[in-house]
Amino acid sequence: MNYLFTLCGRAGSKGVTNKNIREMNGVPLPYYTLAAVFLFKKAHPQDEITVALNTDSEELVMLIRRQRAMPDIRIVERRADQAGDRTAKVDVIQDTYLHCCKDTGRSFDMVIDLDLTSPMRRLEDIEHAVEMFRSDLASDLVCSVVPARRSPYFNMVEERGDYYRKICQSDYTSRQQAPKAYELNASIYVYSPSFLESEIDKTILEYRCKIVQMPDYLVLDIDSERDFTLMSHMMEYFKTEDRELERVIEAARRLYEAAQVQEEMKFNLTGGGAV
Repeated sequence: MNYLFTLCGRAGSKGVTNKNIREMNGVPLPYYTLAAVFLFKKAHPQDEITVALNTDSEELVMLIRRQRAMPDIRIVERRADQAGDRTAKVDVIQDTYLHCCKDTGRSFDMVIDLDLTSPMRRLEDIEHAVEMFRSDLASDLVCSVVPARRSPYFNMVEERGDYYRKICQSDYTSRQQAPKAYELNASIYVYSPSFLESEIDKTILEYRCKIVQMPDYLVLDIDSERDFTLMSHMMEYFKTEDRELERVIEAARRLYEAAQVQEEMKFNLTGGGAV
């Protein structure tokens, strides 16, 4: 199998300053995602795995290149017209995929996007998403989700005129009666190459989409400083409850420690460490 992993991160952030390069619990946030990819590569030694970073941030590029466990990560420069807040992420993933096809001359069996600001992701979550995609090759994509704690059929409302109504009109009297609903947690997307080669003129959920469930504590988005702090505490707690999550966290820590050693050696070799 030929896999393409895409990692996408813009310079800066409105909600959390420079969140793509910030440290969480002593490790740069992107290293948790790199660790998940690294573990996937170790679990699939027979497969061809390409990793690409799409960004307009020099700081993020430098941070990613500091680690040497995966030195061949391809850098795709973010297009100026895709650097705004209104750009759909699938457009960036599509551009990254087309660049990698052209630059490598390879064809890929699937494209797996991992969000850089979703550190609480396990190897088994990626494996489940891949398995779901392979179980239905007619699908356009697979999204990671968590079970919704609220239902648009029962206890979620939207503004309509002067009043508020249920989002989906229904006669259900309990949440248990309503159809199951899920929240996208944006952690993992698996795309069909043929889908990314086509014109995408609608939101991705209007195409042939499958889902793969993750634990419900893996839903938090980092959109504020409070979210960042909460995520760091959740990570410390749940790694004691989830061995597979702890494995990714420890792999990220080792990647970062090795990167720091490499930086120190480079510093000393250039005479920067001389007294």
